[in-house]
Amino acid sequence: MNILVLCTGNSCRSQMAHGWLNYFSGGTLNVYSAGIETHGLNSKAISVMSEEGIDISRHTSNHVDEYQKVDFNFIITVCNHAAENCPVIPSKNALRFHFNFSDPSKVEGGEVEIQKAFRKTRKEIKNYCKKFVKKISA
Repeated sequence: MNILVLCTGNSCRSQMAHGWLNYFSGGTLNVYSAGIETHGLNSKAISVMSEEGIDISRHTSNHVDEYQKVDFNFIITVCNHAAENCPVIPSKNALRFHFNFSDPSKVEGGEVEIQKAFRKTRKEIKNYCKKFVKKISA
């Protein structure tokens, strides 16, 4: 099964979801993540995922247009901006899901507040991805 996780910049939330979906599926799903823009991989997302033993450091920030020829079974948008501005993706039978996760990269403050925001979003995404994999595997 092919899954696309789509966000605005493919730097943080979609990358974390990509890591969790791979983890919970045991690598049995073909997971792609992309953005309607590319902002590069967020170093704090890499760090917070590594705290859970998940290495996303080799992920790349990709534009959704790179995957126009992939036939997706599922498309998950992880922010309202991507859901509202998503280009047409030619996967005819893809089931679409949406959840607007909080964006930790927008949090201002000291390092403690920022780290707390990244961990909160990581937990939200972890719970969502665990349930999602369980649901599609049933």
